[in-house]
Amino acid sequence: MTSLTSIASALAAQAIELPSWAFGNSGTRFKVFGSPGTARDPFEKISDAARVHKHTGLAPSVALHIPWDLVDSIADLKKHAEDNGVTLGTINSNTFQDDDYKLGSVTHSDPKIRQKAIDHHFACIDVMHETGSRDLKIWLADGTNYPGQDDMRARQDRLTDSLATIYERIGTDQRLVLEYKFFEPAFYHTDVPDWGSAYAQVSALGDRAMVCLDTGHHAPGTNIEFIVMQLLRLGKLGSFDFNSRFYADDDLIVGAADPFQLFRILSEVIRGGGYGTPDIAFMLDQCHNIEKKIPGQIRSVLNVQEMTARALLIDGDALAAAQEDGDVLAANGIVMDAFYTDVRPALGAWRESRGLPADPMAAYAASGYQEKIEAERVGGTQAGWGA
Repeated sequence: MTSLTSIASALAAQAIELPSWAFGNSGTRFKVFGSPGTARDPFEKISDAARVHKHTGLAPSVALHIPWDLVDSIADLKKHAEDNGVTLGTINSNTFQDDDYKLGSVTHSDPKIRQKAIDHHFACIDVMHETGSRDLKIWLADGTNYPGQDDMRARQDRLTDSLATIYERIGTDQRLVLEYKFFEPAFYHTDVPDWGSAYAQVSALGDRAMVCLDTGHHAPGTNIEFIVMQLLRLGKLGSFDFNSRFYADDDLIVGAADPFQLFRILSEVIRGGGYGTPDIAFMLDQCHNIEKKIPGQIRSVLNVQEMTARALLIDGDALAAAQEDGDVLAANGIVMDAFYTDVRPALGAWRESRGLPADPMAAYAASGYQEKIEAERVGGTQAGWGA
């Protein structure tokens, strides 16, 4: 088996973008829960995200959600990020909260509402110019709840036209990344329900249009690594939103529900040439409803790092030979040997060699930062869904 020493340089290439909204309050459909020390504005969200990078060295950028993260001066927010040792990354649009979007946004039958949604994306692109962000990520809640509610084909046509208009506005060094989700909040049909629909739409746009794969956006039993393989094979995998699910889009800590699935996904990313390249963005998309938010993000990036290390340990030459020989059990055994390798002690030593704490979770707990923000962030309005 490949040794951890031999993959040290590959590990150093890993970078995982954090979502600003992970540092605000969230909850269920019935309640959004508050918690002491929660960030009250985008500046405090960035400060909290920077602590994750400080202790792990894995999270050098923070994604923003517009309009949740709009501030009087984007330049000041960018400088605040840089002063804290991180940068601003992906810009995520929001066309799922305004009353006008009740029956759709870029797929709506009313051209005025479609134009409102398009204009919002234009505003997001303006933010990208200020932050230096490369990716505009679009997730749409558009769909229907009942048969006959609207013309599904007409909605696809309107989606194509709207995305083309938005795509024409992005810069030559920017990308449009389209995310899919098979249900919720639309329950009869969703306008971008699967990777094939997303692929069809972005393929019609051009080379700078890609697909985002959210690991929580699939039906139970879906072979997600197969989708990863196909999108890499087709040159259209632009980014990941890593989280974990037991039932639906649970947005739990990545690797919490099925560590072996995370390992399999990362194995396919590595095999397909999607690791260590800026063309494939690794990002978290999670909500921390009952756990503390900063250590929740630390645990998440460490889980991704651990499963990446295990995936890198797969002996590719031996696996290819076993596959060529049709040796089913040997091939599976090579993969399972890598998965069952406990890389945590070696990763701790590797982190120390880079001036990072061997145990980032313990280092954060001992830092006093959590107690500090809980004492200082009293008053004001905590950030959460919609802010």
